[in-house]
Order: sequence, then structure tokens, then C-alpha cells
Amino acid sequence: MTGLPEFFKQTSDKPYDRHLYQMIYFDGKKEVFDSWEAVQLKWFQTPSRFTNLIEVLDKKITTKGFK
Repeated sequence: MTGLPEFFKQTSDKPYDRHLYQMIYFDGKKEVFDSWEAVQLKWFQTPSRFTNLIEVLDKKITTKGFK
């Protein structure tokens, strides 16, 4: 065997946007983000005594008319 086996193939270059991310603070405040990178940045910039958790939310898909 030469080299490492291939475990993953990229299937699309399009942005992955199936989820929203909600950061919940200990005081009950909630903040929603469109991307994992944005919520992760906010999480690391916020002192841990203020943040409780990050919830992954499904985006509601709305379609109008026919495709």
C-alpha cells in the first residue's frame, strides 16, 4: 500500500447552509448565527462564565412556486 487511503471526497463546492446556530447565554439571552464560523468566533470571544451552549437549528425551507 502506498500513501494513505482516500476516506472522503468533496461532493460540492457550494456553501453548506442547512443549519442555523443559536448561542444561549446563562442569563437566558439567545443569539442566532447563519454560519458555524460566526458562532464559533463569538463563542471563543465570550468569557465562559456567560455562555451556556450552542444549539444547532434546522433552517426552515420556504419555496414559492415551481422549480
